[in-house]
Amino acid sequence: MFWADKIAASSHQEELVNDSKTPSGRVHVGSVRGVIIHDVMYRALKRAGKPVKFTYGVDDYDALDTVPHYLDKEKFSPYLGYPLCNVPSPDENAPDYAKYFMGEFLEVFEYLGVKAEIYYLRDLYRSGKLNPYIDKFLNHAQDVREVYRDVSKADRADNWYPFQVICPNCGKIATTNVTDYNGSEVFFTCKEDATDWVKGCGHQGWISPFDGNGKLPWKVEWVAKWDLVGVTMEMAGKDHSQKGGSRDVANAICRKVLHKKPPFHSPYEFILVNGTKMSSSKGVGSSAKDMADLLPPELLRFLMLRTQPKTVINFAPNYETITRLFRDYDNLLNQYAQLQKENENVELDRTLLPLFYAQLEEEIKPYYTFDISTLISLLQVPHLDLKAEIEKRAETELTDYDWEKINERIAVAKKWLEDYADEEEKLVIYFDNIPETASGLSDEQKQYLTKLKENLIALEKWEGEELQTALFTATKQLGISPSVAFPAIYYSFLGKERGPKAGYLFSYLDKDFVLKRLEEVVK
Repeated sequence: MFWADKIAASSHQEELVNDSKTPSGRVHVGSVRGVIIHDVMYRALKRAGKPVKFTYGVDDYDALDTVPHYLDKEKFSPYLGYPLCNVPSPDENAPDYAKYFMGEFLEVFEYLGVKAEIYYLRDLYRSGKLNPYIDKFLNHAQDVREVYRDVSKADRADNWYPFQVICPNCGKIATTNVTDYNGSEVFFTCKEDATDWVKGCGHQGWISPFDGNGKLPWKVEWVAKWDLVGVTMEMAGKDHSQKGGSRDVANAICRKVLHKKPPFHSPYEFILVNGTKMSSSKGVGSSAKDMADLLPPELLRFLMLRTQPKTVINFAPNYETITRLFRDYDNLLNQYAQLQKENENVELDRTLLPLFYAQLEEEIKPYYTFDISTLISLLQVPHLDLKAEIEKRAETELTDYDWEKINERIAVAKKWLEDYADEEEKLVIYFDNIPETASGLSDEQKQYLTKLKENLIALEKWEGEELQTALFTATKQLGISPSVAFPAIYYSFLGKERGPKAGYLFSYLDKDFVLKRLEEVVK
């Protein structure tokens, strides 16, 4: 059984699935994993006929703790320590910083078919909805301190209270420390040395903690949100889910102070870029919007779903990763299409459910899956009638829907070539002259090209697989290593050491041109 369906099967109550995000900068594609995991939980519960809602919180009362590298440091540095919703927007298209970056992310929600009810923490604080929880946790500050100490081994001073005021003098929330509560007001100090990244102004005094004058620390705030919103299910990333970590602290506070059972939880892994965890503020990794601009929605959803939540996704938009993603998707779609031919009512098993949940609607609609790597190569062949070449290679009559999906893939291939391909991955064929690099071929490499030409002349089919086989056959016949033989091909046609699979490269080219070039190079 698929992981989300297992969760749905275990449910025996009305569920509210929740997720949240701090919009500290451009939201990276790693954050989409949590969104899709919770969306699929919601869909699985609906599919199982269980009553369920899906909410998504925007933690916009958190402090701006760094200025992202893509913003004007001089403009935004004065706002370090401010609540994100009190920081100005990078442009006039949004009222503030938080809504600017969240707006971009919500466009990705819509693109991916995610239908969550969005709420902002500013509204919960300013409307007074969180006032009872603020009062409760301030009155039980000693219990909260004990949880921090017992669960995460973090000692808090006896006069530490779980609340941060927005300093009425300087506007910062990150620098304030609350040391007393009299039932209606807290005593705070805006400490100069509260953090190592921004200084407080030194102001102190009594102020009401209610109606948006400050916020709970986020581990405590998490508990308040659960109870106020009615959350019954919320997953969390591995960093928050380790023993003694944020989730353990929040769970313990929920039990000790509210005397309630925490929501269902299971950790999920990160998305890494070449082994590095992505960061919104540091700009590590591709943004969610960038990936939505590159990949069709079903493929971006599938990227998150083809791997179990507890398995790391190591992602980078390079040739190998992108082409493998499409290939894996195509294999499942073609498998489904074949089963549908045999039986109109296909039973969705664990293998096919990632494909099912990758769809925007609850329907899998097969189409002709024209290979993305072939499109990437065809787009780079000069003077090629792309539509005619696609029709020739398809060997079947393409429907309007097939063409819609093929055109979608052409757009992906074009954008990938323009924005992500490195020079090694780009195909520049020397049609009019022999590359200078071919003049340095060894005698062994020239012998290989001579043998290859003989094998190609004998071929009945000028197609990728057959051509690829012919390339390897020539290496075996001469006892030459492919690592020596294949660069001779690339030097002769592309002017560089590496390129796409040479057999497929030849399949895009006229046979007479290939044979003539091989003959010219070995002269």
